Amino acid sequence: MTSFEVRPIGWVHGGRSAVEDDAWGSVTARIELDPGQFSADAIAGLTAFSHVEVLFLFDQVDPAAVCTGSRHPRGRLDWPRIGIFAQRAKDRPNRIGSTVCDLIRTDGLVVEVRGLDAVDGTPVLDIKPYLPGFGPRGPVDQPAWAEELMQDYW
Repeated sequence: MTSFEVRPIGWVHGGRSAVEDDAWGSVTARIELDPGQFSADAIAGLTAFSHVEVLFLFDQVDPAAVCTGSRHPRGRLDWPRIGIFAQRAKDRPNRIGSTVCDLIRTDGLVVEVRGLDAVDGTPVLDIKPYLPGFGPRGPVDQPAWAEELMQDYW
């Protein structure tokens, strides 16, 4: 097996300081890239995109709380018990989050976004421009409980 290392490229600053489940759509935050790893040219051309996908670490999740089987989303017994890979919960095996955000602006090593559901201090693992060509190629299906869960999320 090949060994590899994943380390933060930067950190979330601003936005929310507490982990919450809903109403993330209007939250703005800054992603400050690590100046020890990057120069401003690392994000050259990013402002030509309206959205970015941000990969981050749910670092506030206790590793002992990670789910490797199934559970009821948000602990709601009225929703079905489903496997952790059939939901986007924060207590997943590698605690990696992914969100497509509005790109507000860049300034030096700072990327300002809206709709990032990560709290102040969260380690950021990667930033990618969102390209619709990498989105779904055809209809998207999801169960009723997922529609209900997302009703107030953004």
